[in-house]
Amino acid sequence: MSYTIALAGNPNCGKTTLFNALTGASQRVGNWPGVTIDKKVGKIHGTDSELVDLPGIYSMSPYSPEEIVSRNFIIDEKPDALINIVDATNLERNLFLTLQLLDMGTPMVVALNMMDMVEAAGDKIDIDGLSKDLGVPVVPISAAKKIGINDLVNKITEVAESHQKPAPSRFSGTFESAIVAAEGALKGKVPEDSIRFYAIKLLEGDKDVIEKAPQAREQIASAIDAFEKEYDDSADSIIADSRYDRIAEVVGSTVKRAPRDEKGTLSDRIDRIVTNRWLGIPIFIAIIALIYFIAMYDGAWGTSPGAWATGWLNDWFGELGENVAAWCEDNAVEPWLTGLLVDGIIGGVGAVLGFLPQMIVLFLCLVILEEIGYMARVAFVMDRVFRYFGLSGKSFIPLLVGTGCGIPGVMASRTIESESDRRITAMTVTFMPCGAKLPVIAMIAGALFGGSVLVGIYAYVLGICTVILTGVIMKKLKRFAGTPAPFIMELPPYHAPQLFNVAKAVFDRAWAFVKKAGTIILLSAILIWFLCNYDFSLNMVESINDSILKWVGDGLKYLFIPLGWGDNWEFSIASITGLVAKENLIATMGTMFGIEEISDEGEEIWDILATMLGSAGAISFLTFNLLCAPCFAAIGAMHRELGTWKSTGFAVAWQCVIAYLISVIVYVVYGSIVGAQIETISYVLCIINIAVLVYLVWARDPFRQLNKSVEEEVE
Repeated sequence: MSYTIALAGNPNCGKTTLFNALTGASQRVGNWPGVTIDKKVGKIHGTDSELVDLPGIYSMSPYSPEEIVSRNFIIDEKPDALINIVDATNLERNLFLTLQLLDMGTPMVVALNMMDMVEAAGDKIDIDGLSKDLGVPVVPISAAKKIGINDLVNKITEVAESHQKPAPSRFSGTFESAIVAAEGALKGKVPEDSIRFYAIKLLEGDKDVIEKAPQAREQIASAIDAFEKEYDDSADSIIADSRYDRIAEVVGSTVKRAPRDEKGTLSDRIDRIVTNRWLGIPIFIAIIALIYFIAMYDGAWGTSPGAWATGWLNDWFGELGENVAAWCEDNAVEPWLTGLLVDGIIGGVGAVLGFLPQMIVLFLCLVILEEIGYMARVAFVMDRVFRYFGLSGKSFIPLLVGTGCGIPGVMASRTIESESDRRITAMTVTFMPCGAKLPVIAMIAGALFGGSVLVGIYAYVLGICTVILTGVIMKKLKRFAGTPAPFIMELPPYHAPQLFNVAKAVFDRAWAFVKKAGTIILLSAILIWFLCNYDFSLNMVESINDSILKWVGDGLKYLFIPLGWGDNWEFSIASITGLVAKENLIATMGTMFGIEEISDEGEEIWDILATMLGSAGAISFLTFNLLCAPCFAAIGAMHRELGTWKSTGFAVAWQCVIAYLISVIVYVVYGSIVGAQIETISYVLCIINIAVLVYLVWARDPFRQLNKSVEEEVE
């Protein structure tokens, strides 16, 4: 028989490891309908049953997209059985979700994970007693070591076949009476199998349940009043306390703990150092510097593995283009088709895929840090900084990933629970200089600033400041304000990374990079190639000065005169082609200036840039292209995370507007310092831009009082 089995559990309890152990290579990844949360499905080894991996959650209250997804799937899709994976080293926290799942009436097995760690600590758990107390089968396992997996498969299959429903936890006194009254008020209005779950949620004041049965809460108002009066507290607090009391009884009767070292575990001792208020950030910077040295460094100290592999792949794409061009010439292929294949497809797509080796090395290092549990500590440390500006510490991780490539950086924003913080982070990740922007930074630094490292430092400081500026402004808008939530993150014990999990995670991320970047880049590269090589009569042109792109550039150049770019249409066009990939800026200018071969850092056009732009115009040009809309592939990733093209359009428009505002300010301020000749229009716009930004930053926050009251309540 084929059954649908759902896998549910807290974050960091080994759920992904268990899913991999149960399904192996049969997994497929998609998205839950209507949301951007990953949906993983696979076939359980040795059976025809399908395993659906629900998002990691702490409760079944609909406060986050993950909780809504899990709750709706269990209630609406009615899986045949449910595996609730529980961290055996932390039963008190994990069983809170277990008690809620029992109320949902779905046949269930508890997979008691990390039993090897329990035994190593000298603790003992009475499995039979725990199973009797919970009213469902309990199977001890170690997902990492694949111990007990076969027993778990056999037990969940047995439970699915017998439709063995769990017995919900019973409470005493007015609490149980209030639940019975709520069940009566909800009868016929919610699924019968899950009526006890809905009844308890109705007592808690769950908005979704109240919407399903608007009159039900009024019908049981007297029962709720009696319930709250007896316990002298709100219903939701009483229910939570009752569940924890029940958990304490279960753990007290089934768990025997060995004496503990007063100094704490090894994880505790490490955390005292890496999460220290003063040492945490310097340690993190040192670790990240090491990672980027391994992934990207190519300089006086040698070439890193990532940089070497990227250089090799770029050379391969270059040789491929030359070979294809030679083959086309030998076989009398039409010039337009040769140009499309060599310059459009191979050149455009290859420019992005050339960074793949560095991305793989970067992904590998970051996944290892995630696996051992360090990245959770980073978010905790950075929360102190980011919360001051209205963002969560979890926003820092996507920004960090975005310095390698904006695409996985945007995708990493989905780990943030708060919808408003998640959307703001997805919009701002691409302000950080990614790998594709590094050649542009090097070109400007070499052309006008003697290769000074200060230009690179400026790029990163600019990105961070713009992220913070956007966070401050966006939090004052209704769509991004939301209700601020306390920063709650479990710090899991440090443990050795599992080879299979690391390899699988790196492959998934690399494949997502190739698939999403490749498809979007391919289409956009063809479009840019067409505009560069054809006129409005659809005749192929020999010079770009006769192309559609030149006509577009002539129209756009007036928009950029206040930025100090002068009467040079080439720079506006180069910025547009940067939408394909930022490194295309250099190749585009090489083509427009008639240079047949150009290096990665564009040394051949340094003199031209110095003459046409000057240092003030150059720093403005760099600023705009660092902050404006990212490449099409990153825009596609933003669309996936934001959900609609309307939201994506707003994000792209904001990026372009903020890039323009800041570029004008940078041009005028820096130009005034170095004595550049600045147009009057630039001065006027600079004053207006500063006034607008100051107003947006200092304007009254309409949600400030709400946020303050919530934070005080949390404290």
